[in-house]
Amino acid sequence: MEQATVLSRLNETFDALSPQLQEAARWMLDHPADVALLTTREQAKRAGLAPATLTRLAQRLGFEGYEAIRQVFAASLRERPESFRGRAAELIVRRDDQGEAALAQDLFAALGDHLRALSEPDSVARLTQAATLLVGARRVFCLGLRSSFPAAYMLDYIHALIGEPSTLVDMAGGRGIDALREAGPGDVLVVVTVDPYTRQTLQAAEFARARGATILAITDSLHAPIAALAGHLVLVRTETPSFFHTMTPAFAAIECLAALITAARGDKALAAIADGEAQLAAFDTFLKPNAARRRSA
Repeated sequence: MEQATVLSRLNETFDALSPQLQEAARWMLDHPADVALLTTREQAKRAGLAPATLTRLAQRLGFEGYEAIRQVFAASLRERPESFRGRAAELIVRRDDQGEAALAQDLFAALGDHLRALSEPDSVARLTQAATLLVGARRVFCLGLRSSFPAAYMLDYIHALIGEPSTLVDMAGGRGIDALREAGPGDVLVVVTVDPYTRQTLQAAEFARARGATILAITDSLHAPIAALAGHLVLVRTETPSFFHTMTPAFAAIECLAALITAARGDKALAAIADGEAQLAAFDTFLKPNAARRRSA
C-alpha cells in the first residue's frame, strides 16, 4: 500500500471514526513527514494521544500496527526529489507551514530515532563484528569522500592515537588513492559512503578488494553500491526533514568502533595514548583552561 492510498482511506473513513481516532487521523493527514520520521511515542506525544490510539487507527486501516504505516510513509519520503535543490524547496515550504521551532524539533527527533536504531541488537552485533575485524587487521585504510570524509578522518585519527597502523585515503592532490597500492591480504579498507554515492569511492573499494583487502562499509542500505563489495556492513540511517542527509549516525558508529577497538587493545592502547599525550604536551598543543584564566587575570 502506498502513502497516497493510506491518506485517501483516512479521508474516506474520517466521519465514521471515533473522536479519538479522528484526532489520530487528523495528525497523520496534517503531518505525513512526521509519520515517516518520528517514533510512534513522539508522534503520540505531539498529537496529544496515547500510542495505543495510533495503533488502533493503523489496525482500522488494515495494518498490523502503526510501525507498518510508518514504513509506508518512510518509503514515500525516500522518493522525495533527488536533487538537493528539490529537497531544499520542500524544506522552505515546510518551514513556512510549521515554523522554525517545529522544523528543528523534527530534525532532532529524527536524529534521536537513528541513534536508537544503532543500539538495536542487530546493529550492535554488526558493530562488534566490525571491531573484531579491525582489531585483527594487519593495517587499516580509511576512506570517505565529500560529506563522508569527516567520519573516515575520525577513525584514522583515533587509530593513530591508540597506536594502530592506519592510513587515511584522503585524495589530497589526487594522490590519496595511491596509498591503496600497499593494500593486500590481511588489510581492511573502511569505506564510509551514503546516498548520493561517490563514484571514486566505489572504484577505490574495487581496487582494494582486487588486491586482497577486506572491505568494511559504513553505509545506509543493504542495497548500496558498496554492499556487493563489502565483507562486512554497518548500517546507518541518513534521512532527515532537512534537504541534506545526516552523517551523525555514521559518526556515532565510528565512535563506537573506536571505543571497542581501544578496549580490545588494552595495555597496548594505553601505552600508545600515553606516548601521544606526551608528544602533544611537548608541543603545547592544547590550550589549558587554567593557564588561559591566569593570562586574562
